Amino acid sequence: MASASRTNQEYSALTIAATRIGFLILLLALWWLASINVARNIIPSPLATYHAAGRLFSEGRLQQGLLDSVTVYLSGYGIAILIAIPLGVAMGAFNLFGRTLEIYVYALSATPRVAFIPLIIVLLGLGIEAKVFIVMLGAVMPILINTYAGVRQADPELIEMARSVGAGRLRIFSRIVIPGAIPYVIVGLRLGATIGLINTVVAELYTAVSGLGGLLAIYGNTFRMAEYFVIVLCLAAIGVVVTESLRIIENRLGRWRD
Repeated sequence: MASASRTNQEYSALTIAATRIGFLILLLALWWLASINVARNIIPSPLATYHAAGRLFSEGRLQQGLLDSVTVYLSGYGIAILIAIPLGVAMGAFNLFGRTLEIYVYALSATPRVAFIPLIIVLLGLGIEAKVFIVMLGAVMPILINTYAGVRQADPELIEMARSVGAGRLRIFSRIVIPGAIPYVIVGLRLGATIGLINTVVAELYTAVSGLGGLLAIYGNTFRMAEYFVIVLCLAAIGVVVTESLRIIENRLGRWRD
């Protein structure tokens, strides 16, 4: 039975991989059809985009843009995680503290982050500090809110059962509350990763033009669409790598919870 179950899992993984490749081929075909039916200065062909990527790589612009953007993105996202998860856990663990702060957290979450950019530029300038702060500001809220919700959604029956056998508060918190909150935290990390990547481009457009966001503005304004598509695909690739990494972490944590 175990070997049959393992075979089914492997077959499922192979099926998913095959369907993803098939869908990618379909997208490339649709892209190619669009490129031959629309003006080439609007939609470049996949081959033209490939050649543009080669030129950008040989000139070193693609590597430098990737390095600048990934540095800003990971720095801001990492700081958001370090702030949001401990604060969310504290808000969920201490009811009065959480109920006091939640209204302000929700208010800040509902406020467009772009509204803070002029103030951030005035305070931090146009350098990397301002960009990292903009990314952090975008990524921190979903992680914080989901962590807070996850801690508050702990199963009361499990907690009562643990108390009945003499488990202390610390043991209950570490063995029941935190493991139960992990799915919520992972959802928050995924949302934060997406918003953080968007804010990376926004930060690079509003502050000193650099990184992939700066290249996006340059090639978009000059209608160099092949190069523009290369940058868009690079941003999409970063998003895929981050979200897939989080999925792998989620699977590992799921086995730990079991």
